[in-house]
Amino acid sequence: MECVLILIRLLMQEKKINSDEFARSCEFTNLHPQLKYSEYKLTAFFDKIFSFYSSGPNGVLSVVFMEQNAHNQLHGQFLNDYRPTDVITFPADEEDGHAGEICVSVDKAMLESGLRGIPFVEEVSLYLIHGWLHLIGFNDMEEVERTCMKDEEKNCLSLIRKLSLWPDFELASTDPLK
Repeated sequence: MECVLILIRLLMQEKKINSDEFARSCEFTNLHPQLKYSEYKLTAFFDKIFSFYSSGPNGVLSVVFMEQNAHNQLHGQFLNDYRPTDVITFPADEEDGHAGEICVSVDKAMLESGLRGIPFVEEVSLYLIHGWLHLIGFNDMEEVERTCMKDEEKNCLSLIRKLSLWPDFELASTDPLK
């Protein structure tokens, strides 16, 4: 029931916002030497995600793709936890024109996609959706919140799958002979 109340609250916020009143864009920073992608396809992915949730923060969303060690350091520096994690989200500062920042561990996505037997592109997309859900007000600290967030992640992934809007993430070979 609490999950339904969170969604109703988000929908009520959405109704108060005229679609002409908000503007969002993305900037991407790739700090992972193996990761390749089309900014065009990644922007199309986020444009669709933004359209699902017009109540989110306005401004430029910064998305950073990182190696595990740098991601762990960032996690430790800002959250005092140096253990590996998949995604770190920093809140919006709309006064400065920032919709927030999503920092993704590409290495964690490689590992988890293999363990879960799902395509790498779906794992990274899940992390991006998870980060955006945090920025629009979803939390995952309590069990009920975690359940709501997982349900919303599944809904988003299902819509992205239905619309064939997957980003085109690829990993370059580290083999010098290829």
